[in-house]
Amino acid sequence: MSALTATVAGVGFWSQGLPDWAAAQAFAATGMLPDGAPARPSPQLLAPNERRRAPASVAVALEVALAACQAAGRDPATLPSVFASTHGELAITDYMCETLAQDPSAISPTKFHNSVHNAAAGYWTIGAGCTAATTAISAFDATFAQGLLEALLQPAAGAEAVLLVAYDAASVGLLATMSPSEGLLGGALVLTRDGEGPRLAATLRDGEAAGGTGPLAAHVPGNAMAQMLPLFDALATGCTGAVLRAGPHRALALEILR
Repeated sequence: MSALTATVAGVGFWSQGLPDWAAAQAFAATGMLPDGAPARPSPQLLAPNERRRAPASVAVALEVALAACQAAGRDPATLPSVFASTHGELAITDYMCETLAQDPSAISPTKFHNSVHNAAAGYWTIGAGCTAATTAISAFDATFAQGLLEALLQPAAGAEAVLLVAYDAASVGLLATMSPSEGLLGGALVLTRDGEGPRLAATLRDGEAAGGTGPLAAHVPGNAMAQMLPLFDALATGCTGAVLRAGPHRALALEILR
């Protein structure tokens, strides 16, 4: 396939110890973590009560999504979006499986509501007042690459800009033995057809992609969305490329022009 291109107009990032993109960039350069980093994101897009009740995956997704929009100077209400998560909210899924096995009538309607894979996208569109199209995507360990492809296709098809949000939370219980994931991680990109910022060119090809070796990849290696970190490491350190796993024997080669 020919390369798909877009400009990275804004970046959002959150992980334990690195609560924003500026902290991630500083950590990539110095190896130093900021003092007093919060243990959990607190997305300002939600009302206080909703903020407290939102699952961790929703909280981190909305935190990085809003940060990327603000960095790009874009109104969140106007952007189509792609939300990519390997597992969704595994803690709630584990709770539901256990409850269904032991006492099905005790299922919490609120937790059921938050168990669906597009929960974060739903919270985002409501909180941002966004009526643009949104997509929720999962492709196991190729989720980020496939989400990025979906996002890059939209400017190629005529959209002025698109928001890509990638995130995963920790898995617990029996599901953790089948679908391991540690900690909390989220990243977001606002991609535009034109404008200022690093220019991304992506080409899908046959082959394999090695795991990330950069400072951010080393900081949160156990999260299911660590698959996004080769690109975020490259953006943080000024590297000119990265390769992402895009499926069995497929890779997404990224060139970054600055």
